[in-house]
Amino acid sequence: MYQNVKHIFFDLDDTLWDFERNSSNVLQGLFSEYNLSAKLNTDFETFHTTYKKINNELWSLYYKKEIDKQYLRNNRFNIAFNEFSYSNYKENLEVTEHYLARSPYGKHLKEGCMETLDYLKEKYQLHIITNGFKEVQNIKIDACGLRNYFSCIVISEEHKLTKPDVEIFRLAETLANCTKEECVMIGDNFESDIMGATGAGWKSIYFGKESQEIKSISRLTDLIDLF
Repeated sequence: MYQNVKHIFFDLDDTLWDFERNSSNVLQGLFSEYNLSAKLNTDFETFHTTYKKINNELWSLYYKKEIDKQYLRNNRFNIAFNEFSYSNYKENLEVTEHYLARSPYGKHLKEGCMETLDYLKEKYQLHIITNGFKEVQNIKIDACGLRNYFSCIVISEEHKLTKPDVEIFRLAETLANCTKEECVMIGDNFESDIMGATGAGWKSIYFGKESQEIKSISRLTDLIDLF
């Protein structure tokens, strides 16, 4: 199935870089520092679940170009606060600033990440296609020592394109000097990574729940057996 593959493209967040764990660690610290338990009258887990839902909804609007980067950054905590009948826009901006300054430096990678990359790098050209903000994604890649594994790193903001837009996959082919038949995309987001790659004529591997529709893996080291 992968005999013609020469180029493997990875998503970054929650595929290689453990976004959930790194983000949660920072949020838990800020929740305590700002005494949000008392202000919101809730516990961290309830707040975190609400925040994640709001954050995902705002990112979806951003991908659709219905909101801009500044709106997403400056309002997600405020909207979450409002869900608990607490309103403090200034504090929302402070929490935002601290979150953005700290979270990209988290060093937790998905289990088996380095082992898998070490194996694949000997046989394939490796690349990243990530939806996100350039300064944040670059910090993550460097802080975890990932950069040297990848020939091309395509960050959506730098090109004003986002997955699943077929054009970001065409751009990746150009930058990596390859054809769609030589490419496979590995990611945890079914819509942006898998449907996007399929729409571009690429092979794809879903890093998540087992799917009957597409090849899937439950851990990164499963790729060693596939390739």
